[in-house]
Amino acid sequence: MANIKITVDRLQPGLHIRLPVKWNDHPFLLNSFKIKNQDQINIIKHLGIQHVYLNPAQSDTQPLPLQASEPDGEHQIDESAIDDEAKKLWEEKENRIDKLKAYRRRVVRCEKEFERSLARIRSVMNKIRNRPHDAVDEASQLVADVVDELLAEESVTLHLMNSKSEFEDIYFHSLNVSVIAMMIGRVKGFDAEKIKELAFAALFHDIGKIKVPAAIVRKQTPLTEPEKNYLKQHTRYGIDIANGIEGFPESAKRVIGQHHEHMDGSGYPEGLKGDEIDELAQIIAVANAFDSLCHGNIVDEQKIPYAALSHLYKNCRNLYNFDNLSILVKFMGVYPPGTVVQLSNEMVGLVISINSNDLLYPSVLIYDPSVPRTEAPIVDLAERELTIVNVILPAKLPDKVREYLNPRSRISYFFDTEDQ
Repeated sequence: MANIKITVDRLQPGLHIRLPVKWNDHPFLLNSFKIKNQDQINIIKHLGIQHVYLNPAQSDTQPLPLQASEPDGEHQIDESAIDDEAKKLWEEKENRIDKLKAYRRRVVRCEKEFERSLARIRSVMNKIRNRPHDAVDEASQLVADVVDELLAEESVTLHLMNSKSEFEDIYFHSLNVSVIAMMIGRVKGFDAEKIKELAFAALFHDIGKIKVPAAIVRKQTPLTEPEKNYLKQHTRYGIDIANGIEGFPESAKRVIGQHHEHMDGSGYPEGLKGDEIDELAQIIAVANAFDSLCHGNIVDEQKIPYAALSHLYKNCRNLYNFDNLSILVKFMGVYPPGTVVQLSNEMVGLVISINSNDLLYPSVLIYDPSVPRTEAPIVDLAERELTIVNVILPAKLPDKVREYLNPRSRISYFFDTEDQ
């Protein structure tokens, strides 16, 4: 049902409205909201707004009939009380804006750490052939730095990264799998040393692909059977590389060889089952599967994070350790970062972070054409009366909305451990 333009003298609590002014010209947190009380109506009138847009589908009541409008002077309004109420709302909004600025600063810091980690991974991979010992030392230091930060705080927020890097997919994939694996390990209660083992193994899990022709590794059409078989050799090639590096951890070698094994025995190269598969390999197998579903070579087969999680949970329970899969679903939330959603007030937004303390309530960047994107409202659904009612495929968005929200074709995550 389309929005209806009505005059402000027809407003009453329970109506869902959109204000026809810019976000920074009124004290309410959003341009669209459901009126809670008469005070809000008085403030709208006090702002000099003559009309609003009514959303009948989201309203609990009907607007007042035209004849019910009060004649001037019949109802005295306490202007000072309205000023006081508006001042409180403005203060709340300013606090909200300050929180948004602090949030954006944390995200910028987070993105810098992500870019730095990517650069360090690239350095590691470039040294594997010529200076393998240096590569292992660098990787160990990278892992130590990241894990120490991950375990430093109780609260961990998983952020969607807006990476501008032109690094090859292998670096993104290695870092993504490491971050996801570390989060699973953290939830499982692993100590710092075990998480470092896990993260190191995740960084190197696909190292054998450097011995597979790039034409196969990056092919954007379905592989032939011989090509599939060639690609599967990357687990064996990876072990060969690792065996040639003195001091390379045995736990990482096991992961390199087993991260494509499945709990039901249908994986490769050995067809291992259940507990025959190394504990760390079981975790990295889930993280690897999730990132591969989001970033497969064949563009038409790539899944948005929401669909990738749903696919794993519904169709792959027999393939992966169910505990690890459940943890992945839990800390990613029902709507993982990178998911475009429609809210109960019909606004559209992009999920940008999940707070580990409020798993069902992500933070959503709201599309609001009256506000520059750099100042767009970010709504923490745990604090609002809004809910997510639908997931939208980015391709279905109008161009102007897609440009504003900028849903990424590459979904990368990093964590922020600063107190919320």
